[in-house]
Amino acid sequence: MFRRAFWFTTGAAAGVWATTKVQRKIRSLAPDALALRAADEAVEGGHRLREFALDVRAGMAQRESELKDALGLSAPDAAESPRQLPARRAPARTAALPSRRPARQPGPLGARALPRDPGRPDHPDEQSHPTHPNDRNEDH
Repeated sequence: MFRRAFWFTTGAAAGVWATTKVQRKIRSLAPDALALRAADEAVEGGHRLREFALDVRAGMAQRESELKDALGLSAPDAAESPRQLPARRAPARTAALPSRRPARQPGPLGARALPRDPGRPDHPDEQSHPTHPNDRNEDH
């Protein structure tokens, strides 16, 4: 009789344990619980990303200061020596240089012709963005 009672209570306890375990899993897979968990994971991922960015910035600043020290480019402190102005140079001769001002074009009231904007196409077949030899944007 005790043997039957033991196995009966063991089976009932196992059933209660299994039912509780299944109910917890069902509640954790409900849409509300999944959305809450996803939001928590996104916030945690954002915090990790921010910490990573701060670490990268600190490493960049440290490496920049190391490079400046190695190349002798670090500026002395303002407290150590006052800043001196550079020596005055003789004025350059400007008569030999060509004028950079565009020549006047004949037009109404002597108005100058405006230079063509490279970013604005005159024809629909032309590109609508300026091109530059160092432009690495390969999305176009």
